[in-house]
Amino acid sequence: MSSVSATTAPRSFTLSDFDFELPESLIAQHPAPERSASRLLDGRTSPPTDRIFRELPALLAPGDLVVFNDTRVLKARLFGEKASGGRLELLIERVLTGSEVVAHMKVSKKPLPGATVHMAGGLAAGGFDARLIARWPDADGPLFRFALQGPAGESAWELMQRHGHLPLPPYIARQQNADHDPDAAEDAERYQTVFARAPGAVASPTAALHFDQAVLDQLTARGIERASVTLHVGAGTFQPVKTENLAEHRMHSEWYDIPLGTLAALERCRQRGGRVVAVGTTTVRTLESWAQSGQTTGDTNIFITPGFGFQVADLLLTNFHLPKSTLMMLVSAFAGYEHVMALYRHAVAQRYRFFSYGDAMLLERQPSRSGADSKAC
Repeated sequence: MSSVSATTAPRSFTLSDFDFELPESLIAQHPAPERSASRLLDGRTSPPTDRIFRELPALLAPGDLVVFNDTRVLKARLFGEKASGGRLELLIERVLTGSEVVAHMKVSKKPLPGATVHMAGGLAAGGFDARLIARWPDADGPLFRFALQGPAGESAWELMQRHGHLPLPPYIARQQNADHDPDAAEDAERYQTVFARAPGAVASPTAALHFDQAVLDQLTARGIERASVTLHVGAGTFQPVKTENLAEHRMHSEWYDIPLGTLAALERCRQRGGRVVAVGTTTVRTLESWAQSGQTTGDTNIFITPGFGFQVADLLLTNFHLPKSTLMMLVSAFAGYEHVMALYRHAVAQRYRFFSYGDAMLLERQPSRSGADSKAC
């Protein structure tokens, strides 16, 4: 399996450059009443234009190509206890085989390799057991490898579907007891995209949450082509950057895949002079990982910061991101640091809703300084 290496961050930017003040009241705790009723900040204009998301098709041109991430969020949050009775929570990051997984582990004192923990009541009570094998991907890795055993030999996918809970981001407040969360039904529907297909993510590609069937139909009616990629968003997307020197940040790794049909769509778009519209930062990371490596599938830990030479995406549809996050760095690299920071100040002043259930903005790629040739439109 191929791997895309991290990009060296420009020395002129530090972590503090991507900080901004965000009132807590602007962090969206629930989605808009309708998917396409979210607000849309058109950041291609100066000054920016305040719109509603359902206006998006009219902002694009016939011949453009909209690329989505079709990953589906797993019920990857699981509750259990150690043999000693201490409570434990697993967040499954990746399924390795039918019964082996790697996961984040939240527990007061971590068990040793070889220990068995009892999830959802344990094997004897109709749940399942999980035997800790080792840290992952190496002895110092941040994740843990487990072998799961259910009462009927179910796969890891089946055990998650039966016993798991949707892993919402830490900034969305919900009941501590996930079994009695009054918002569970809303989240189960609205934290998945309408075209989610490939299970494997622990976080949603949130820019795509605004699309409903009516907007998709309008894109088709305007002669705008659609295609998809898959990047299984990991919990590392919420991992804070802890080093002021960006070059010292260790980027998390995520698995991606670009189908042959999407490669063909990108080539058709290039031939007709259209633009590639990437829906979300995960789609950008997927397309640019392919552009760098030439590999259509594999793991990527690509770290996009100002100075990066984009080769594929021309427009970016994205939500508003956390201060000091790698996603803030990516959008700043795409549309220009000063421009993005000005857009964020505008969004705060106009009380846009932030983060996963928040509003969206449309950005245009600034001219590349790398001299790299575009691989697509």
